Amino acid sequence: MDSDECEEDANTISCQNLIQRLTQRRQKPEETKEEVTETVQDKRRKITLANGVAIIVGSIIGSGIFISPKGVLINAGSTGAALIVWALSGIFSAGGALCYAELGTIISRSGGDYAYILEAFGSLPAFLTLWVITLIIKPASQAVVALTFATYMLQPIFGDCPVPYTAVRLLAACCLCLLTGISCASVRGAMRIQNVFTVAKLMALFIVIVLGLAELFAGKTENLTFTPYSEDAPLNIGKLSLAFYSGLFAFGGWNYLNFVIDELQDPYRNLPLAIFIAMPIVTLFYVLANLSYFVVISPTEIIASHAVAVTFGLKLYSWLKWVIPLFVSISTFGSLNGITFTAARIVATGANEGQFPAACGFLHQQLLTPIPALMWEASDYELLPGFDIAPFP
Repeated sequence: MDSDECEEDANTISCQNLIQRLTQRRQKPEETKEEVTETVQDKRRKITLANGVAIIVGSIIGSGIFISPKGVLINAGSTGAALIVWALSGIFSAGGALCYAELGTIISRSGGDYAYILEAFGSLPAFLTLWVITLIIKPASQAVVALTFATYMLQPIFGDCPVPYTAVRLLAACCLCLLTGISCASVRGAMRIQNVFTVAKLMALFIVIVLGLAELFAGKTENLTFTPYSEDAPLNIGKLSLAFYSGLFAFGGWNYLNFVIDELQDPYRNLPLAIFIAMPIVTLFYVLANLSYFVVISPTEIIASHAVAVTFGLKLYSWLKWVIPLFVSISTFGSLNGITFTAARIVATGANEGQFPAACGFLHQQLLTPIPALMWEASDYELLPGFDIAPFP
């Protein structure tokens, strides 16, 4: 009897062990999948706080501050009012960026505007937003910035002669292909380029600011006034609105870090912190750069100029006319890298939501970069330089 009971207990234990092993075997693939997903997500988070600041600063500061920052002055009516509009535009943009920081921590996934519209308004508005951004807005922005880069990169080579149309388009296309290839190969590589060119464009603006402030401290203040620069430039509500429109447009790009939330390290900390650091930097540099322009160049000369920074350089030192195009090229190259890097993340997010071809949501197994999404964007905006799109301005 005792032997029978022992045998029965042994059989019971064996059955329990078998059931336990089978249960573990069934659960193991699910647990492994979760672990792999978490590991991939952790590996994708390669964007540091410094990279985040560089994305925001580098995307906002493009060619406009060097070439044509006169939209605010034309509508503000005076240099004093224009400086106030620039400062307030920076404050308003910082407020918008902080609202996006809140959205980015609540809806913690890449995609930016598209992800938030999808969450708030549903699939149809999000679908329309996604396709307009990916087919029109982003490719057109990339094409114009690339054409501007190519124009000012080639200008010193051709001197006073016009830059050939074909050469500009070819260099713009090569630039877009190069940056797309770098973004495909490495997130860290793209971020190193963003860091380097953001610092370079800030140094270029710093040179302009130092030269202008030197003239200011030397006593050149006749252009700094709240008096309208002409009888046709009195300030009114309509023109004030247009002045703020121009100022706020110049700060466009403060939301670009929200496009890459999935790859940002510690987004709950680094997203708002990057905004707190980046927006004051951009606002300070914009205000001081315009102050420097106003000190050296009269309002009428600024409005008549096709390249304000070049006019600024010619008023001070003739050799600056060769340096300013290099500044513009550096600035636009960094901006183009930021646009290229972030635009593909919108495509990938849309694909993961089922509103874009599914292949565009794939990641490379080793590199963890959205190569199909980057190639989609490349094939899209490579067509645009062939159209008659004039470089800015």
